[in-house]
Amino acid sequence: MIISWVTTIEPGSSTVLYGTSEDNLNFSADGKHTQYTFYNYTSGYIHHCTIKKLEFDTKYYYAVGIGQTVRKFWFRTPPKSGPDVPYTFGLIGDLGQSYDSNITLAHYESNSKAQAVLFVGDLCYADNYPYHDNVRWDTWARFVERNVAYQPWIWTAGNHEIDFAPELGETKPFKPYSYRYPTPYKASGSTAPFWYSVKRASAYIIVLASYSSYGKYTPQYKWLEAEFPKVNRSETPWLIVLLHAPWYNSYNYHYMEGESMRVMYEPWFVKYKVDLVFAGHVHAYERTHRISNVAYNIVNGQCTPVHDQSAPVYITIGDGGNQEGLATNMTAPQPGYSAFRESSFGHAILDIKNRTHAYYTWHRNQDGNAVAADSMWFTNRYWQPTDESLDDSQ
Repeated sequence: MIISWVTTIEPGSSTVLYGTSEDNLNFSADGKHTQYTFYNYTSGYIHHCTIKKLEFDTKYYYAVGIGQTVRKFWFRTPPKSGPDVPYTFGLIGDLGQSYDSNITLAHYESNSKAQAVLFVGDLCYADNYPYHDNVRWDTWARFVERNVAYQPWIWTAGNHEIDFAPELGETKPFKPYSYRYPTPYKASGSTAPFWYSVKRASAYIIVLASYSSYGKYTPQYKWLEAEFPKVNRSETPWLIVLLHAPWYNSYNYHYMEGESMRVMYEPWFVKYKVDLVFAGHVHAYERTHRISNVAYNIVNGQCTPVHDQSAPVYITIGDGGNQEGLATNMTAPQPGYSAFRESSFGHAILDIKNRTHAYYTWHRNQDGNAVAADSMWFTNRYWQPTDESLDDSQ
């Protein structure tokens, strides 16, 4: 578990006190602190501390700070991995820090029995402000602290994390994001924090980087080529991929931006029977059928996806709130590969029941927290490869 926090005036301590009783934090772990500059901004002291050798499925209390600045929080570790271990994920993308962002997070918190968040990129949108105003990174962290401090968020880097601004003398991509949001990439043999994998109960999560090199023989390509064969579907049957730019998108926004990555990696997704792919970037919601475009269906020179039981369902959930509004302009008619689409802010819940079934729901902000605007039972591609995943209404 990686604990991160910021102190503003002086470094203070990078030690985390923790324990299984709120009144007895009898263990400690030492971290490190760092700072960065971006144009005319200097960050506070950013602390990161990794706590190791924790017990499975255990609630831990922890404290950071010294003296009068001590603050206490808690988190729960995941259960030990196993094929029938249930686990529930929240799904949020393109959150930002707007009125709608706050509604999304509050709606998720009121609705959620989720134990961790799969975040598909675009955090604070600092690059939308003059000079990439890095104060927005601080305000966003304070905004999401109410949830991030208590349950893990599994991060994906989006385009708004690139922060490449040579006109400001800032030529290191992902600089603020890299300093603030570490990922456990080394544990999965990755050479960079933007692509990595984690195991969570019965799920195996692979995070990919839409805005890092992914062509043949690049580090990301070679890592993914070696990573897929490592997945033990008898232990972690649910294979889930997170990325930012969607491969299948029927909105007239960011149309086909993920196409080159799709061409590179989709054959692997089908070969290894990925269950679900979650993306953001498009500020709306969409769910596809199980489709692939590896074998082409050519009609009048147009290549269209075909139904494929070995392929994943692709879900775009870039509807967290952002600063830029909703994507409302859709292609017409709705393509056959698109099962459901709607321009509304919201979040989703993926409730994995066992090795064969998971229940998925998408919740619009304007609805009551118990209302699912889109829902579906997914069957696992490894254990039930020929069974149709069904809309809840069928």
